[in-house]
Amino acid sequence: MSLTRRTLLTAGSVGLVIAQAQAAPQSGQQAQNAPSPTASDKALHIAMPAFASDPFFPADGSGDKGIDMELALGIAAALGVEPVFDRSAVTFDGMVKQLMSGQADMAIGKLSRTLQRGRSILYSRPYAMLHQGLLANRLNLARITQGKPPEQIIRDFSGDLGVIEGSSFATYAATTFPHAQIHRFAGWNTVVDAIRNGTIDMAYRDDFEIKKLMVDDPSMTVVARSITLTDKVDTIAIGVRPDNPHLAAFVDLYLDLAKGQQVLNTDEIIARYRLGSKA
Repeated sequence: MSLTRRTLLTAGSVGLVIAQAQAAPQSGQQAQNAPSPTASDKALHIAMPAFASDPFFPADGSGDKGIDMELALGIAAALGVEPVFDRSAVTFDGMVKQLMSGQADMAIGKLSRTLQRGRSILYSRPYAMLHQGLLANRLNLARITQGKPPEQIIRDFSGDLGVIEGSSFATYAATTFPHAQIHRFAGWNTVVDAIRNGTIDMAYRDDFEIKKLMVDDPSMTVVARSITLTDKVDTIAIGVRPDNPHLAAFVDLYLDLAKGQQVLNTDEIIARYRLGSKA
């Protein structure tokens, strides 16, 4: 018996409906089985230092304000998971070790990008770009320069240079100042004390922290001078555990779409710090 055109059209319509009905649950199943940037427990484990670094993050247990806190909470919300903070790291390198061991999915806490760290973890693109800087004891600097502009003797500096142990500058120092005597301190406050009493000639850190020190304590200008290394940058980014490129890509996407590819500079961060200090 021959099939009419109407019969063929009807049969084709039924087939289309059946195909769509079959495709719907399959698409839903594929969505459920799609890989997730986070762990299966639906939480984002975030490493952040125990200490404070305003205006990036507060000390452990002191609230959820700051540039880095806002980023961490925003990324977790965009992923639809709960943020779980680990504030046990006492150094910046301590956060990197948590990523390497798998204890944390993401590390955010004014974390500088370095080639050494990049061999072990993944990085997002930078969300802040600072210059490297020096804080010099004025009397010691005058003795070293003997009337010459400091810029002429900086690169060949062979005096006593202070850095924070476990920071990116402890890594940079050997390359940037190969002739200097490097002194490692447990924290920034002890470095600043060494500058005050002249135990060291200069301290090496980013220009934001040095300028922030001058904002907090204007009397420092009597005993110390700041020097910005305009040809040396310190890029701040989010660290991601090395076995999760999906999360690293998502963090980049968040920075591009939710933050409009914004890269903060020293002046913008100082302005935010001043505003917060007046609150």
